[in-house]
Amino acid sequence: MGNILTSSIGKKLIMSITGLFLILFLFVHMLANSAYLFGPEAFDAVIEFMGSPFIVVMVPVLAAGFVIHIIYAAYLTRYNMKARGNQRYEVANATQGDSWASQNMFVLGIIIFGVLVFHLSHFWAKMQLPEFTGGHAENGNVLMEQTFGNIWITLVYLVWFAALWFHLTHGFWSAFQTLGANNSKWLSRLKVVSYIYSTIIAVGFSIIAIFSYLKASGVI
Repeated sequence: MGNILTSSIGKKLIMSITGLFLILFLFVHMLANSAYLFGPEAFDAVIEFMGSPFIVVMVPVLAAGFVIHIIYAAYLTRYNMKARGNQRYEVANATQGDSWASQNMFVLGIIIFGVLVFHLSHFWAKMQLPEFTGGHAENGNVLMEQTFGNIWITLVYLVWFAALWFHLTHGFWSAFQTLGANNSKWLSRLKVVSYIYSTIIAVGFSIIAIFSYLKASGVI
């Protein structure tokens, strides 16, 4: 089992498949959060929908893939450092334009994971967790204003979204490359799509954060 987990093919497959969970999870999460832009009633409706049985089942599955991706990335980095010095996980045939992101995937991952823990402590721990434990969930609209009303927290989130952008611009296309879309025709298209997707995710989340800050500040 250990040989499978640390083999070249095994490493790429696990990182790619769990990375796709991250890609899908972020897109669904961004779409759900965008309801905040349309008013408290719209956001409350989405929060209620997220409590439906289907979503309750699907979100943990997607989140589990996200968590496995993070944990396995940390494991691979430690394994590679012990076996080959400071060599990190990287998909072969990366172009020069992708080199910075590919060479700093683990550092970007640390930033993403660190702010993720911070994010969960502000939202999941106060909304979803109380429901699982029989408690009372706090109002999502109030939490948004309380959290993003602090300019420093908003700036931390914006840094997080920038790190996500860099991480996804490499991770998106490399995941599909590993799964077989590796001819030059499809690879070039996937790289374009990866930049479009990453920009939609980063800009979408950033707009929500900035909107929340402006609303909490009474500007809008």
